[in-house]
Amino acid sequence: MATASETGRRPTPSWRTGVIGELWAEFFGCFILISFGDGVVAMLWGLFGSGRTTSAGGLQSGGDWLLIGWGWALAVTFAVYTVGGITGAHINPAVTFGAAIRKQLPWNKVPSYWAAQVLGAFVGAALVFAVYNNAINNYDQVHHIVKGTLNSVSTYSTFATFPANYFSNVWGPLADQIVGTFFLVLFVWAVSDEFNLPVGSNLAPFMVGMIVLAVGISFGANAGYAINPARDFGPRIFAWIAGWGKVAFPGDYLHIKDYFWIPIVGPLVGGGLASVVYDRGIRDILKARFEPKPGSQAEGETVWQDRESAD
Repeated sequence: MATASETGRRPTPSWRTGVIGELWAEFFGCFILISFGDGVVAMLWGLFGSGRTTSAGGLQSGGDWLLIGWGWALAVTFAVYTVGGITGAHINPAVTFGAAIRKQLPWNKVPSYWAAQVLGAFVGAALVFAVYNNAINNYDQVHHIVKGTLNSVSTYSTFATFPANYFSNVWGPLADQIVGTFFLVLFVWAVSDEFNLPVGSNLAPFMVGMIVLAVGISFGANAGYAINPARDFGPRIFAWIAGWGKVAFPGDYLHIKDYFWIPIVGPLVGGGLASVVYDRGIRDILKARFEPKPGSQAEGETVWQDRESAD
């Protein structure tokens, strides 16, 4: 049998076909997610100082919230399109946790997936800071904001989330994160289930983006719809390093202190519950009634994950 060198083909590095390739995909997917997700928030400060808008800066209307919602939706969409063929693009520890519960992912891969996701989110936040630091500093200077003080929450929120001022304890934001992530993960399993109505024509990544948009415009105001521990924790740690201090970590706000754990625990609980509810309340019923639709992927695979070639 001819070797790779004899045929002129270079051997494929083993990391590309092993777990390192999967971790790279999760890292890079989260990097894209945060680069464009945090980037759309940073655009508010850029528009304020650039002369391209008459807005006073910050969230001035519901239209600004829709801009952010669509920005995050497209960030998710293109992150999934980019790396979905490798891992299915979890790009969210809550989805990874749910996949392990559903036996779609070995439990021993979960910690390394989480680490790659958080690191990718951290690096994405660093990129946004590098691009928009002048705009953020300009907004702070004009409004006499000092990084690390309570009034710097506005520019800190470029990177991570915080609870609304009307909450006096952690239970409201915690419930918000559980509920928001429950629906996110529930819908992700629904649109990728070969027994249900899986999205065709390679539109599954777009539909996942629409799920994020739906959660944002329905459950976004209470706590900023982190619905993703890596999306919040990685950029939060970067913001802490970049000068936002306790506002970023541990997350001290008007009525709530040490907030950082809420966008971690809440999404993991919500994602775990959604996985159990979907499998027991929907998928088991579908499996009892129907065979998989012709041409669908084998059980346990997401619709966009199957990338087998015709040869």
